[in-house]
Amino acid sequence: MDVNDFKILLVDDETDVLDFMKYNLEKEGFWVYTAQNGVEAIQMAKKMNPHLIILDLMMPKMDGIETCRELRNIPEFKNTIITFLTARDEDYSQIAGFEVGADDYITKPIKPRVFISRIRALLRRLETNETAGKITVGDIEVDRERYLIIKAGKEISLPRKEFELLNLLISKPGRVFKREEILSKVWGNDTIVGDRTIDVHIRKLREKIGDDYFKTIKGIGYKFDA
Repeated sequence: MDVNDFKILLVDDETDVLDFMKYNLEKEGFWVYTAQNGVEAIQMAKKMNPHLIILDLMMPKMDGIETCRELRNIPEFKNTIITFLTARDEDYSQIAGFEVGADDYITKPIKPRVFISRIRALLRRLETNETAGKITVGDIEVDRERYLIIKAGKEISLPRKEFELLNLLISKPGRVFKREEILSKVWGNDTIVGDRTIDVHIRKLREKIGDDYFKTIKGIGYKFDA
């Protein structure tokens, strides 16, 4: 896709931050829309169906965590890329964000060139992760075209990062994937995430798919056991 095809929704209650991001993104050719709180963000997202949503963490009416949770509960936004914009970098806030389905974090203060580079890296995932086809292991089928998991005939819809993590592990059942490799292939080298990011996503997959499928190799990584 060309940059002119990408739609980005910016959500922040600080007008100067919104204007700054909007100016730099539009200068690069992106379509940019804005909202100043979570309620507005959900309404705007339904109207323009963005490829990427950048959410401020602390906002009036509805904060970023709750907004992300609400968006992920809407079927058409299950696989939309959502990243948080925040001046807070504590582990607990990152974990809370990933648990409700966030894909990444961008921290303030924002440097224009770094900001644009991060946005381009996030949007590249839409192109590089669109691998067609299906894979079946045991009673689990991964439909890569529809981003769906089918277990024993029942469809399970996962957030993008959970799907990509499962897709990686199930691609080679029994093989141990090191943590560094998982981070690189699922989150990319341009993304900085906390040490517990993988653990949080594995826990979510165990809750939704089944605890017995995911084996922890202490000090090394994880494998999918059919």
